[in-house]
Formats: sequence, structure tokens, C-alpha cells
Amino acid sequence: GELAKHDAVSGKEYTHRGQSVLNLIENLGKPVICCINGFALGGGCELAMACTFRLASDNAKIGQPEVKLGIIPGYGGSQRLPRLVGKGLAMQMLLSGEHIPAAEAHRIGLVNEVVPQAELLPRAQAIARKIIANAPLAVQSCMEAVHRGMEMGQAEGLYLEGTLFGLLCATEDKKEGTTAFLEKRAAAFKGK
Repeated sequence: GELAKHDAVSGKEYTHRGQSVLNLIENLGKPVICCINGFALGGGCELAMACTFRLASDNAKIGQPEVKLGIIPGYGGSQRLPRLVGKGLAMQMLLSGEHIPAAEAHRIGLVNEVVPQAELLPRAQAIARKIIANAPLAVQSCMEAVHRGMEMGQAEGLYLEGTLFGLLCATEDKKEGTTAFLEKRAAAFKGK
């Protein structure tokens, strides 16, 4: 009902607000794990794609059906989907408006894993615990290298990676991580 009321001006403002929110999620600097259980269509799919990675239950259905309403994705679906699955598969999904099952979403790289419904949140929590055990600045820098690097040529991306690597070499966490490794113990990272 809300979409039916938009004109050209309000529709553009609506999408820019939504894009801003999803850009904040994508560029949070901390991993955001999306759990898809059931339908993630339209804005739900766009929200999922803004997350760091996606897990899906085996009953999930994912798609961008906007063309069936006479519109296109407005929260970044036409931009994030081809970056995740490639231009051809993205075009097929966007132009047909059909949704795909979780297994197909996994096959094409739209979701990272498919698990039984009862295991969805425990699996996400297990991954989160692994990430949390790592050096926070290194996790953040790794995400920055990937996000920014995807928008650059390879040479510029490699330069960014080297710069971030060098900066991390000056952190307390790098000293703690390498010392803990040599002492064969778990590291106690402080994010410094």
C-alpha cells in the first residue's frame, strides 16, 4: 500500500532513505550476519545483501520481485545482487521477478550456507563466536579492504591491503596475537 502512494519525487526520496540505512549496515565496520528463515523478497532480500554474509534455513525463498509491481529494487538490489552472483544470474532474477529456494541461492553465491531451520541461529552464533575471538581491528580492516577493494582496480586494492597491513603491525593486538601464537596460547585481544 505504501508503494502505491509514491510519485516520482517521493519515490526517489524513499529509495535514498532506504539506501542510506542499508549503506550504514554494509559499512558498519563490524560483521553483520543475516539469518534468512522463510521469505526474503524485495526489501528483505536487499537488507540481506547489505549484510556481511548470509545464512539461510532450508525453507528460505529469496528474490527481487519488484518488476511484477512495475518498479525496480530501490534499496540497492540492482547493484548488490550482480556483485554477489554475477551479472547474468542477477539479470535473470531481477527481470523475471521469481524467487529462488535456499539451495539455489547457495549454489549461485547469494547465501554462504544453508542449514536446517532449527540450526540457523545456533550456526550464526557459532560463526559470531569465531569472529569475536579474533583481533577486532584486524576484522574491521579486513572488511574495509574487501569493501573498498571491490570498488578499485587490483593494483589499488593491493596498495590498500598493504597499507592496512602496515597499520595493523603497529597495534597492541598484533603484538599480542603473534606473542600468543609463539607461546601456544589463546590471544587476549583488546582492540588497540
